[in-house]
Amino acid sequence: MTDQKDIAYQTAKILLDTQSVLINTKEPFTYTSGKIGPVYVDIRRMMSFPKERSVLMDYAAQMLKPLNFDYIAGGETAGIPYAAFISERLGLPMLYVRKKPKGHGRMAQIEGHIDGEGKNILLVEDLQNRGTSQTVFIDAIRQAGAVINHVFVLFAYNIYDHDKDRDTELHYLTDWWSILDVVKSGKTFDDDTIASLESFLNDPESWAEKYEEQAQAS
Repeated sequence: MTDQKDIAYQTAKILLDTQSVLINTKEPFTYTSGKIGPVYVDIRRMMSFPKERSVLMDYAAQMLKPLNFDYIAGGETAGIPYAAFISERLGLPMLYVRKKPKGHGRMAQIEGHIDGEGKNILLVEDLQNRGTSQTVFIDAIRQAGAVINHVFVLFAYNIYDHDKDRDTELHYLTDWWSILDVVKSGKTFDDDTIASLESFLNDPESWAEKYEEQAQAS
């Protein structure tokens, strides 16, 4: 059985090797919010790497099996494939949750069948950032009469206290600090890149301000 620290490290390595996590401190990425940063995460990309994906899903099954869920639910859309992989490994029925009810038929927001109230459901998403969509999914599951106290993601981008406010516990394979550990232990990135990445992780706002000042000066 692999321990949690090794799972986090090996997962981080896989995400970097498959370019599901990108790092570029010289030409930063522009996010939907308009802010910039030297990192970009695309966990959906992992679907296309069956060998590496299988390793991560084995880690997930090891982590989640002791919690004894009745159903695995994927959040629309990125959580759906990973929920399918995990439910297959655990031999559990799967659901998926829409961001809003579909506009026809049963007007369902949860697809699949829940056999009675009080069932224990795990919500699966690709990553945890601000958690807005997860709140929608959690509310829908609870409104359906089910119990949800746990959320699983492959990558924890940010971990906010609102997980406690929603009365859920977040489980994840890896996070930025494990990515940093892998970057520091390898030979892919130079010292300046590593230092810049660490500076960003500790204070994203200051990093962005410094980068923009340097860009203007040049």
